[in-house]
Amino acid sequence: MTRASPRPPRRVAPDVTFDVTSDVTLDECSPRAAREGFLSALRGGAVLAPVGLAEDDPGVLLEARTLPRARLTLFGWRVYLSRPLFDPHLGFMVAYVGRCTARGREPRRFVPRVFYKDISLVWRCATHVIHTPEEDWIGKGAVRWRRDGEDLVAESAEETTDLPYEVQAALDAASRAVKPVRDDSAALLVLRNAPAGRLAPYRDFTGPRARAQRTSAIHGARPVARFRRPNVPESLEFARGYAPDLAGGCVSRSVAASNLYGGTVHKTRILSENRRIQYQFSATPTHVWLNPPQALTTELTPYLTRTLDVHAPSELFVPGFEYHFVEDGVEHSQIPGGFQGGFAGAPSSEDPMRADTSAWLERLAPVREYRRRFGVPRA
Repeated sequence: MTRASPRPPRRVAPDVTFDVTSDVTLDECSPRAAREGFLSALRGGAVLAPVGLAEDDPGVLLEARTLPRARLTLFGWRVYLSRPLFDPHLGFMVAYVGRCTARGREPRRFVPRVFYKDISLVWRCATHVIHTPEEDWIGKGAVRWRRDGEDLVAESAEETTDLPYEVQAALDAASRAVKPVRDDSAALLVLRNAPAGRLAPYRDFTGPRARAQRTSAIHGARPVARFRRPNVPESLEFARGYAPDLAGGCVSRSVAASNLYGGTVHKTRILSENRRIQYQFSATPTHVWLNPPQALTTELTPYLTRTLDVHAPSELFVPGFEYHFVEDGVEHSQIPGGFQGGFAGAPSSEDPMRADTSAWLERLAPVREYRRRFGVPRA
């Protein structure tokens, strides 16, 4: 009798910690106390380790505009936030990010980052910058490849720079605390300046993500939603258990503001039906849309971004206004269907390079259900 060969052992992923935490608020301390706490940590031996132009002289960041005035803590990471700043290209805050010691004390190392709000009204962490006489571009996270005809095209997976939804309300609050001031040097002092054409972030961003995704994955790294037919919003379907639970999955609601969207913005965190991921809905006086789903895992990169991705089609997460313009005779559009799809509306009065996406959004089932469940009528 032939003896059967033993089956190879199955690889068992280590436990992944999930935490359905409420929104993190800013620590209850005054701007002066936040500033003194940060400076006290530095006097006690903590290292300030910028990777941008301030690398050789970190002390240049200890000036009034870039000193912290607020503090928050999430999953063992401490973040000190500067006042809101802006330059000709970006509105942002300098964030000093460090991991607390095993005993929960102040970090021994802080790396300054740039936290900024995207057109989708989600706060992100820039990964690097390309600053040349011809180009000013903020690095937008991991690189993915897509097929365009016979070509493979690299593009930034921008959602990989989204900061956890648990801290979005706190960042909104910090950004509204005082009037923004102009600072044309802060972002360059903080961000690593990459050579022209470099989309990919550096190893301190990609390394933790690669390690996590070798051993764990959300839904087996498969998309949690799909469109059965291209450019047909009604053909959306979710993988079993991964649809947003608008009936009973609300974790929190917060309020922000936006000139682009005409006033008050309500942000709502919604769990999936299986409680494995979370969504964020944004409702403004003019639009409702979904932002990309996030894991509920507690492991973060040194950029305060999650290490695990949730894959889903980008067409599901179109903000209320999106790029749609012609330049030098070339059409540029990030609206589903582009210039031929019929979903692009009027240009924004705030930014004519972006067009209204309501024609697409209002045909998505989750948007319609959100309006019904939360009593948000169309404008």
